[in-house]
Formats: sequence, C-alpha cells, structure tokens
Amino acid sequence: MTGEADFFLKNYHYDLPPERIAQFPPDNRGDSRLLVMAREGGCELEHRRFEELPDYLPEKALLVANNARVLPARLMGKRRTGGKAEFLLLTPLPLVLQKARKDTAYDAAADSLCAEARGLIRSGGQMREGESLHFGAGLAVTALEPLSFGEWRVFLVWRGDLAAAFEAAGRIPLPPYIKRPDDEEDAERYQTVYAASGKTGAVAAPTAGLHFTSAMREKLAASFEWAEITLYVGYGTFSPVRSQDIRGHTLHSEYLEISGETAGAVTRAKAAGRPVVAIGTTSARALEGVAALCGEVRPHAGMTDIFFHPGREFRVVDALLTNFHLPQSSLLMLVSAFAGRKRVLAAYERAAEAGYRFFSYGDAMLIR
Repeated sequence: MTGEADFFLKNYHYDLPPERIAQFPPDNRGDSRLLVMAREGGCELEHRRFEELPDYLPEKALLVANNARVLPARLMGKRRTGGKAEFLLLTPLPLVLQKARKDTAYDAAADSLCAEARGLIRSGGQMREGESLHFGAGLAVTALEPLSFGEWRVFLVWRGDLAAAFEAAGRIPLPPYIKRPDDEEDAERYQTVYAASGKTGAVAAPTAGLHFTSAMREKLAASFEWAEITLYVGYGTFSPVRSQDIRGHTLHSEYLEISGETAGAVTRAKAAGRPVVAIGTTSARALEGVAALCGEVRPHAGMTDIFFHPGREFRVVDALLTNFHLPQSSLLMLVSAFAGRKRVLAAYERAAEAGYRFFSYGDAMLIR
C-alpha cells in the first residue's frame, strides 16, 4: 500500500559502499548473480546464479526485451581554435532531420543534414554560442544555447547516415559512476547479444539484457515466448531526481517502437492469463507507456516520458528482471512502484551486505 512517505525523495536513499559499484563487466557474459524476490508478501530472498534464470521465470511467460543498440555517443575532437573538445550526445536517435544551412556550422556541405539535439560539451576555455566543433567522419556540432547543469542545445551536422558517422567517430558512453575510460571490451560488453543493428540509437544500454548470452537465449526459446520492443535509452536515465516531492519530477522523453508482432504477442498472453516478464525497466516503460496512451498495447512509434513511482498501477507487466539502481533515481522509483519501496530498499541493503555488484555492469534481480 502506498503511503505519503513514498512520495519524498529522501526516502529513496540507501547506503552503498563504493566497492559494490561494478567498474567492469564480469569476466564472462552471463556470469552474474541473480537475486530472486516475490513481488508481494514478505522479503524472503533467494540467492542464485543468472544461469538459473529459466528455473525461476513464471511458467508459460512471455519475455519482452529491448533490442536497442547503443550508439557510440561520445565524440572527441577539436575547436576551430585548435583546442581539444569533447561532446556527449544526450538525445537518443532518431532526430528530426532538416537540411543544413550555411549558418548552422562552418564549412557545411550542400548535401549535409542537421538536427537539433542536446549534449554535454567539455573543452579548454569557455564555449561561445554559435561556435562549431568538428569530430571527424563528417560530424560537426554547433553550440546554440547553454542550458542547466552543463547541457547545451546544439545542431548536429553530418553527411550520409548519422548512426554510421557516430559508429566511425564515437566512443561508448559509459555511465558517470564507472570511473575509467571506455576500452575495446566495452564496445562489445555494453551491448546486448540481441541488439539489432538496425536499431542503433540508444545512448545508454538496457542493462538488464547485458547478462544474456546466445546460449541462454536458445535455452529460453525452448520453454518461453520471446518478443522485442525498441526503446532508445537516453542519457537522462542517469539524471538525478531533484524534486523533493517526486510527483513534481519530469522524466526525459525517449523514442520507442512496438511492432504489430510484439503487440499481438502481449495481447494474446494477457488474454490467456500468461504472465508478461519485462527484461529491464526500459521494456517495462515501453509496454506501460503505450498501454497508458492507447488503453492497451498496440503497434506504436513515438515518444514516451512515463514516470513510474509508487501509486502508479502497472497494467501489463507481471514480473521484472532488472539490475540494481542508483539511490534516489527514477529507476529505483519504478522498481519501488512495482514491488513496494520498503521491500525493495530492504532487498538492496541485503544484496549489498551479501556482496552483490551494483548498477550497469552489476548483478541482476528478478521480481516475480
């Protein structure tokens, strides 16, 4: 039952020793721990390995995963003055494209495209409005307007395919709590094995899917139905909630797609009383966002900014596979809405005591 305490930011804090924050993926994909908890009732926990997941999923479940591929959204380049510059795209693709104008970036080619976006800019010296940065592979960024918390409104200018340009020039945008540069291993391990090449556009990974191996996918296919959605995770997933009353928080918008095939699979499962298991909070937000907009899960493409916190009802998702999330984050609030704030925080504290690894490269939790 939701209480008034569930609406206040201060009540989503928990203590986490820094050494519990995973700085690297496990040596082998899928070699993670799995904390299993009932959605309702007491706070009994089972400590398992991720390879045991099929044994703990509800029978005849429909599994729904996010097949978005992470865009190498961090760019290293130069200012026109010759100084170094770094740009991190915060806006997930796709963007609204338009023809580039000569005044949006210096030396823009006649066949260039541009789109307005948001990003973080780091450079030596103060950036000026109207200044352009070049990053190779035909990519340029024009700074239009400084925003709050270090963000800029910018124009991206490029030729050809934007995702391909980022693939050629960019680097994987590791979360801010991973205190090291990205490396070649991250280029593989910060993607799910089922990420679709034609669905490149997320600027953060759907991390619950990072545990899956190809062998696990094949094992699950023998007993469970699998469906996929696409939600391009924005870097705003790491943005802190700043409203002391969380009901005043506005979540970042993200682009999602639900195909007719997936919508049909969800509709049939719900009609038959079969449980729907969301692989990650992004899958849960996509399913619930469309259900809230359309009254049911239908084929859909568009933006969602649905924000789940205690008191908001889940209409589609019956079980949730997820990682452990940051204190006072919107993702922790979503999980708390699903299974109860006090129960989730108690489980997190016990997981930390038991040595579980937290956040993007950390261990998994199944709430069923």
